Amino acid sequence: MSDPDGLTHFDPQGQARMVDVGAKPSTHRTAIARGSVHMLPATAQAIRQRSLSKGDVLQIARIAGIMAAKRTAELIPLCHSLSLASVSVEFEFLSDSQLQVSSHVATVGQTGVEMEALVAVSVAALTIYDMCKSIDRAMQISQVELCEKTGGKSGTWSRPD
Repeated sequence: MSDPDGLTHFDPQGQARMVDVGAKPSTHRTAIARGSVHMLPATAQAIRQRSLSKGDVLQIARIAGIMAAKRTAELIPLCHSLSLASVSVEFEFLSDSQLQVSSHVATVGQTGVEMEALVAVSVAALTIYDMCKSIDRAMQISQVELCEKTGGKSGTWSRPD
């Protein structure tokens, strides 16, 4: 269970622990996350035109985000290893210098997929930076956030706009 302060990743003595979800029922769970990559307009143009020498930036970033979601438990110490039903990573230019990265992750399980969605966005954004840093070292990754989660005991949560 949890300590008296309600922090589930610590036992009553304050020791870190992985939460026991064994008694929880499996439910369909989803999470949507997003983040932004800010860049020079010329960098955005190069991404759109697929003219960078390293290849199609968005396709490689999409694969990196999907792979990262599948490996979240290896990156975040107390996350459960989950069997994911689906992971998608999408991109949308919001302006001539801002690219939004979003992910949607789903599973049927005993714990949520919020961390998997956030990791997918983060690694996709980092991959964009890595592939474009030779032309734009000033790129910024910002506003990585959970937008929505469904399933489980707490039900649906959506970020207020």
